[in-house]
Amino acid sequence: MEETKFLTDIEIAQNNEMEHIKTIAAKLNINEDDLEYYGKYKAKLPLSFIDEEKVAQNNLILVTAMTPTPAGEGKTTTSIGLTEGLNKIGKKTTVVLREPSLGPVFGIKGGAAGGGYAQVVPMEDINLHFTGDFSAVEKANNLLSALIDNNIQSKTRNLGIDPRTIVWKRVMDMNDRALRQITIGLGGTANGIPREDGFNITPASEVMAILCMAKDMEDLKTKLGNIFIGFTFDKKPIYARDLKAEDAMAILLKDAIKPNLVQTLEENPAIIHGGPFANIAQGTNTIIATKMGLSLSDYVVTEAGFGADLGAEKFLNIKCVSAGLKPKAVVLVATIRALRHHGGAKKDEYNTPSLERVEKGFENLEKHIENCRKFGLNPVVAINAFPSDTDAEVLWIKDKCKEMGVQAIVAEGWAHGGDGMVDLANAVVTEVESGQNKFEGLYDWNLPVKEKIDKIAKEIYGATEVIYSKRAKLDLKRIARLGLEHLPICMAKTQKSFSDNDKLLGRPKDFSVNVREFEYAVGAGFIIPILGKMMRMPGLPAVPSSEGMTIDNTGKISGLS
Repeated sequence: MEETKFLTDIEIAQNNEMEHIKTIAAKLNINEDDLEYYGKYKAKLPLSFIDEEKVAQNNLILVTAMTPTPAGEGKTTTSIGLTEGLNKIGKKTTVVLREPSLGPVFGIKGGAAGGGYAQVVPMEDINLHFTGDFSAVEKANNLLSALIDNNIQSKTRNLGIDPRTIVWKRVMDMNDRALRQITIGLGGTANGIPREDGFNITPASEVMAILCMAKDMEDLKTKLGNIFIGFTFDKKPIYARDLKAEDAMAILLKDAIKPNLVQTLEENPAIIHGGPFANIAQGTNTIIATKMGLSLSDYVVTEAGFGADLGAEKFLNIKCVSAGLKPKAVVLVATIRALRHHGGAKKDEYNTPSLERVEKGFENLEKHIENCRKFGLNPVVAINAFPSDTDAEVLWIKDKCKEMGVQAIVAEGWAHGGDGMVDLANAVVTEVESGQNKFEGLYDWNLPVKEKIDKIAKEIYGATEVIYSKRAKLDLKRIARLGLEHLPICMAKTQKSFSDNDKLLGRPKDFSVNVREFEYAVGAGFIIPILGKMMRMPGLPAVPSSEGMTIDNTGKISGLS
């Protein structure tokens, strides 16, 4: 009997016959002369295509997830597969996603372009340098860093910046823990003024956040100018505009601000733009990309990073409120392996059937369902299928969700593409057309900072109290002094738990949330409480994904998935 060969994600993508990008654009009624081409399969879209009237009337669907295992539960695969399924049932749909970061690509998670038969292509390009947007963000960020240190060094144009107060960091798009805290300016006066500095990963930079929150070029420049740098020696706040940095930074971002058009394996449109992480940033693609999709399609499927306590909470409370977006449906991705994980299974037991562990782990999914409803949205649960799933486990989840008034649908996009997602697509359309989902934010932005944090920590995470360190209390005073109390909250928290302790799985109770310190993205327009031990520059795992990657003499890549 011939052994069945299972193709890897990259083999499936490489075997795919892609359409020229102008053919994909034609499906959105875009003239080929309006595209800015990056080869045959990638193009940038002009901002003039955004139509606010269409944005308001078309249908936005958010894909989020239960608290994931370290490998993730397949939000991107589900988002792409759902787009294929919606197009199969006659709904003109575009998927709008974030761009992958090289840190995770070469670190623990591998690529982020979907998987199996639910991918966006060209997969290798998307996972690597793509159209250069991340590089532009990095350069704009580090230009500001260079301008800051140049001003400190200057004898004629010195603004009197106190180096001890500088909060702006350099960035690079790689997991490199050794750069979290560094000393610069060593080696003599010609090399600048010595001071402490550090690096964040590019997706955590405020420039990335600003790119994702900007509405157009003028708004981009205003937000870049509002970046807070630090204080002068006489306690005056200094912003990027004081260094006349905003136009030069915007020049570096002049192409990066335009969304990228690619395609799915089934030749449906995909817009990929911006890439902030959801555990240390706002975790969603750009406002511009989402509005572009809604201007060109009847339905837009988008995803927000990690679990619904992170990406979805920020998508709804920050992005939607800021941009006036009103999602019509939420898809909550669950996997049986994640339910086993939250029910006590160890990593080597994720694929071992256990109804008992699924039943125990369901409390995590249950809390996410409850949280979605706090925003006026009744979710559809997508059970992202794995070969180790059993009929008994699937049936139990469906019955339990039904008791809660929620549909649970098996999603088989990875194995069957759009054909495996038709049931989920029909369920989502039913939810949209019911008209019962009425989105509303969780909190009023004008509430005091502590009250907004309490809302998230107690209502979304389930915490009993929030504890502030001595440094965090001092930061709160600085936030008040800078007049930032009206900004929304963007929590930096582990993605592995509802709490700030990644060991507390399931639905933890009677726990505290610990705010270690605050960062403030004044330009992007939100406050960032840093919870527990969270870092904004990740490190590589003991065995990084890069070790399994190869490239041959013809340029063919293997292991990038």
